[in-house]
This record gives sequence, C-alpha cells and structure tokens, in this order.
Amino acid sequence: MRTLLLVLLFGILLSSCSKQSIAQTGTLSVAEAAQAVNDEVIEWRRHFHENPELSNREFETAKSIEQYLRGLGLEVKTGMAHTGVIGYLEGGQPGPTIGLRADIDGLPVTERVDIPFASKKTTTFLGKETGVMHACGHDTHIAMLMGAAKILSERKAQLRGNVVFIFQPAEEGAPPGEEGGAELMVKEGLFDLYPIEVVFGQHISAGTDVGTIEYRKGGIMAASDRFEITINGKQTHGSRPWAGIDPVTVSAQMILALQNIVSRQTELTKEAAVISVGKMEAGVRSNIIPESATLIGTIRTLDVGMQQKIHEDIRRVVKNVAEAYNAEAEIDIQIGYPVTFNDHELTEKMLPSLQKSGNVNEINAITGAEDFSFFAMQVPGLYFFVGGKPLDVAKKDAAPHHTPDFYLDETGMQTGVQALVNLTLDYMDMKASN
Repeated sequence: MRTLLLVLLFGILLSSCSKQSIAQTGTLSVAEAAQAVNDEVIEWRRHFHENPELSNREFETAKSIEQYLRGLGLEVKTGMAHTGVIGYLEGGQPGPTIGLRADIDGLPVTERVDIPFASKKTTTFLGKETGVMHACGHDTHIAMLMGAAKILSERKAQLRGNVVFIFQPAEEGAPPGEEGGAELMVKEGLFDLYPIEVVFGQHISAGTDVGTIEYRKGGIMAASDRFEITINGKQTHGSRPWAGIDPVTVSAQMILALQNIVSRQTELTKEAAVISVGKMEAGVRSNIIPESATLIGTIRTLDVGMQQKIHEDIRRVVKNVAEAYNAEAEIDIQIGYPVTFNDHELTEKMLPSLQKSGNVNEINAITGAEDFSFFAMQVPGLYFFVGGKPLDVAKKDAAPHHTPDFYLDETGMQTGVQALVNLTLDYMDMKASN
C-alpha cells in the first residue's frame, strides 16, 4: 500500500512539473536570475556609458553587442539600419516569436556628472565641437537587454517560442540627409525576416523611483512632427518701417496665433497637444528690417485625428496672419515619429508580468516621442518606463533627460531585466495554454 501511495505521489509531482511555467524552471527564478546577472549588467552599462556614439555612428557599440550575442550562441544579423544588431534565439519548443527592443545611440551633450565612468568623448556635430554622452539612458537599455538575452538563452531548451533581440540605432534621429532608426529597420524588412508576433520595449526614467514601472494603455508617447515657416516681407531701414513689410513683427503675431490653436481650438479633454516654436531667425543688425524670417518648431499630438486637424489649423493660421500684414509665408510640415501606442488587449494581458517585476503605476501620456512607435505599428506592442531615480532624491531635483547632469541609479536596471524576461516567458506560457 505504501509503495502504491509513493507511486501516485510521484505521478502527481511529475504532472505538476510538466505544467510548470517556464519562469519557474531551472535552478533560479526570474528574480534570482536577474540578481545573478546584475553585476554584469552594471559592468556593461558602464562600458557603453564611457564610450557613447551618436546616431548612425554606433560602430564600436554594435561590435560589442555582436560579440556578446555570438558568445551566447545566438544567430546574429548586423548592419540593419546601418549599425543595428539583431540576435535571434530559437527556443527548444514551438511557439510565438517575441521582439525585445533596446536603442543604442548617445547624444551631443557634454557630461558634467562626477562618476568614474563619465564620458570624455568629443566629436563634431552639425559643424560644432561637442561632447558625446548617454544623456537619455540608452546605455542602460543595451545592458538590460543583454542581461535578458543571457537569462533567456540559458533557458533555451524550455522556451516555448523564439526571441528576437533588437538593438536599434538612431532613436534620437538620423543626421540630416540620412535615414535611420526603427523606421529604417521596418523599411529594410525586420518584420519580414523574423515572424515577430508582439514587441516589448522599455525606457529608463531619471524622474521615477527605482523599483517602479510606469505604463499606460493606448497612446503613451506623442507623435512628433517638425514645422518650418518662412515669412517673406520687404526689407527697409529700421528708422522707416512703413517703407517695408516687417517679417519680425509678423513672426511675433504668428507665434501667438499658433499658441491659440492649442489653447482655444483643440479639444484638450480628449488628449494633450503641444505646439512649440524652438527657433526664430531673422536679420543681421539692429537698424535693418530684414526681408525674411524663419520659425522652426515641433508639434506633439497623441491622437491621429487631432494631429491632422492641428496640421490644417497651422497652415490656415500661417496663411491668414501673413496676409493680414501684407506678407507672404510658406510652411513645411515634416511628419516625424507616430504616436507610441500600447495595444489595449496586450497591455491588459501582460500587466501581471509587470506587477511581479516591480511596483507598477499607471500614468498619463507623455508628450515626448519615441520611434519604437514604428515597431508597434507593425505588430501589437507594449512600451513602459523603468525607474532610475535614487530614492533619496526628490523628483524635482532629478536632472532631466538630455542634459549634462543626467544621472541614473544603476539598481533600477534589475527591474528592467526582470520585466523583459517575465514578459517574454509569460507571453509564451499564455500562448501555449490557449
């Protein structure tokens, strides 16, 4: 009788193990595995932080990533979108192919942070000498995805599907006259080469507490479009403005009218929108009213319909304000990054995976932009933020992204590694159980 009971007990345990989630197989849980690889993740981050490269120029960064992925035994493709690196991990069991993305480029910013691995690199950008810095945390994105790649490759035999590790260049924008980034990867056939079913991406946040994950269903980051307005008047002496048509005065009226589009003509209870003029250029000296003036700015929207309406409103305002002052104006609106949209169903399904990776908060949309949006237009996507702010620093005191004093608490990367791995394994489990 005792022997029979033991046999039955063994059978129950064996059945339980066969149904066990991949996330719990092996000798370590996902949290333990992320802790085990954490020192390496920090080391990688510091290497990339000390050696940043600008968009479409990430040559050494790409070589380091390629070497690492090949060392994991992954199939590697290089040269996509100039300097992109793709690692392909084929799981031991059939299942979905999941995309995980990290951006790899730095910024033309001179670092002021006093850390041993601070960037000392300099370069020429748009004709000016400048430092180069990972002032937006892309170095941590690389390191976190490398950590996730190590953990998942060690579970290769148990994986119920495949993983495409996407190390994407030029998220900050390709240099003038060049193509790059996620849009070029799509154009060059990323989703034709790999049957990616869903794609996950994350961004470290210097203003969010370490250990915290922030998400939003639907549009989480804005579409970003650029406009350039040329106002043509009539040059004259500064002492006789009535003899000419002053494009500077027209520019001032036009800037105020553009702000009215958002404050008085846009349904802001639906979604946020921003129109900002970032550059105004006119004239050569104080006593000459110039012939022309130029306004350059950005448009941020979170809804496609609102985006189209605001573009129409801008064109109308530019034309009518110019005519009101007997000037002429031309406007060029360049479509940039689309809205970064989190698929509602995918976000709902994967929320438990985020919750077991960190403290999760739902947030309002952000008017910054991200070219992960091009990937999320191809397949359902989920994009979220991972905290990188030290707990003893107030949010108001944290240096913003894209600034010389940008600083991150490296302990936040462990949360990001866990999130990428949990999302991957849990999605595979869900597909296997359907």
